[in-house]
Amino acid sequence: MRDIPTEMVARIESGAATLCHVWLLMRQDGERLGFTDHDRDLDLDGVICRAASGWTAGVMESAVNRVGTVSVAGVLDDAMIRAEDLDAGLYDRASIELWRVDWARPELRVRLWCGRLARVRREGEAFTGELEGPFAALDRVVGRTFGRGCEAELGDSRCGVVRAAFPGLTCDRRWATCVGVFGNGANFRGFPDIPGDDFLAASPVEGGRNDGGSRR
Repeated sequence: MRDIPTEMVARIESGAATLCHVWLLMRQDGERLGFTDHDRDLDLDGVICRAASGWTAGVMESAVNRVGTVSVAGVLDDAMIRAEDLDAGLYDRASIELWRVDWARPELRVRLWCGRLARVRREGEAFTGELEGPFAALDRVVGRTFGRGCEAELGDSRCGVVRAAFPGLTCDRRWATCVGVFGNGANFRGFPDIPGDDFLAASPVEGGRNDGGSRR
């Protein structure tokens, strides 16, 4: 249960025009950053929350009650979020808090949501970050799923493919694509020979080679 100051409750219920959202971010190295959808910078407990930060407000309300992950988008800002810091992983697993704040009296505020920055994708001068809520771990699959398709993501540590060597190409997780296009059959993380629905309708083959070998 949230402990909301009585005066803050009254302002929220009245739809006061002095309310705004504030994001507080703490990186793994202890660096603290702040962002707001107010039209001016705010000082929240010594953290200057930037108004011209480029962070979008579209996911703020949806983030409040979400169990899993939500996304936040923004624009790279040399003064706050720099491309080299993102590439260096300084924002990986950074903690995030979303607050509803009265910008006229910043001490009047309530925390709406907290979580972590799970991963960041950079596209030119923009970035998109995926935020994980406190119950996101409940959505994770534990163990392996046995199927014909590859479990690895193209280019990750389990896959081993160098993405830069295949610009513009994607993988459909099929054995034939992994071998024929990427030449990466040794790292295939699926089970291409596992029986599928077609196995149920299979019938004995007459003639040809019947020596118990692979049917591929």
